[in-house]
Amino acid sequence: MTARPFVTHLSRNWLLAVFTLVAFVLLIKLSYWQWQRAEHKQTQLDQLHTAEQQGPVHWLDLTSVPAEQQDGLMLQGKAVWLKPAVWLLDNQLIQGKAGYDVVIPVLVSNQGPAVLVNLGWVAAPQSRDQLPELSIPESFELKALLRTELKGFRLGQNLEDTGLWPQRMQQVEPAELAKVLGQELAPVLLYQQQSPYLYHYKAVVMPPEKHRAYALQWLLLAVAVVVIGWFMSKKEL
Repeated sequence: MTARPFVTHLSRNWLLAVFTLVAFVLLIKLSYWQWQRAEHKQTQLDQLHTAEQQGPVHWLDLTSVPAEQQDGLMLQGKAVWLKPAVWLLDNQLIQGKAGYDVVIPVLVSNQGPAVLVNLGWVAAPQSRDQLPELSIPESFELKALLRTELKGFRLGQNLEDTGLWPQRMQQVEPAELAKVLGQELAPVLLYQQQSPYLYHYKAVVMPPEKHRAYALQWLLLAVAVVVIGWFMSKKEL
């Protein structure tokens, strides 16, 4: 092998090694991220299952439960709607039909700050310029799932503040809604199971098993990249 082909061979092998290493590290990180997601989802499901077996907790007894154990509890109490405030959580699809989740602020057993309650799903009118006609009880017996982890992603403005009720929103953000309401809101969301609207909440959209399958997929791709890189480095010029 002359000097020039030898140098070219080293250069190509060096570039191949860098590409293989970068691809391997990236795929391993993706695999680890999916595995972490699976573990997080499994922890959520286990906590919800434990809370379900324990039975409902009265709102007044919630302060006796450690904060890290409150997520997923089933709560009960007397809820009073802070009328006329109503928010419609936009872009909620049920069996391919567009609609809204009806979210209202309530006082529970006249104790603590106001809290947001998701009453469930209502179909949207055909025209975007129209809003659904709502029938909301002024008070009701709370039987709701408590979620303390409120996460979401949105682009642009969250609220369509027209000065009238109901108002559309892109996601539930208690701190922002409290400013509109002019009253403190607890940083949680309750999902009422018995209401005039459709209860459709799922604590976990993608199960842990699917995340683990994705983690295995990324791991196998990482191994494949290394194997392919090794065989390519052995090829003769």
